[in-house]
Amino acid sequence: MAKVGIVMGSISDLEVVKPAIDVLTKFGVESVVRVISAHRTPVEAHDFASNAIENGLEIIISAAGKAAHLGGVMASFTTLPIIGLPVKSSTMDGLDSLLSTVQMPAGVPVATVAINGGLNAGLLAVQMLALKYPELASKLVLYKEDMAESVRKADLKLSMELSK
Repeated sequence: MAKVGIVMGSISDLEVVKPAIDVLTKFGVESVVRVISAHRTPVEAHDFASNAIENGLEIIISAAGKAAHLGGVMASFTTLPIIGLPVKSSTMDGLDSLLSTVQMPAGVPVATVAINGGLNAGLLAVQMLALKYPELASKLVLYKEDMAESVRKADLKLSMELSK
């Protein structure tokens, strides 16, 4: 089955990464989760990305705050798709992380989700994998149907409350 690597620049990023782990698990996608810093452990970052394909990974989600170079470092050492997950920092409310992740030079793409968008990072990985794994595509259809149904229920509940 599909396998996604998730790297975070600091253990403090785990709360942002957790929704990605959870949604991957919900869809039956295995994840390998690591703390690897682009700046403090560059050798480990190189090794992780360089060996990702041999280790069975198909996508890497990279969560980082502040300078947030981890996604770009991952992208420079592998041909796998990289999903950047900018983490809200105390300095600029995550704008620094977002800009560091999204402003990659030509030839080094990193798909980027919203600041603290762990759920969407996980879902984007599932959507990419669904191109290869039909069972994931089927599960995504059900997921979206469930999402729509919950909105319909909320709408009906609101209508009923307002009509009293």
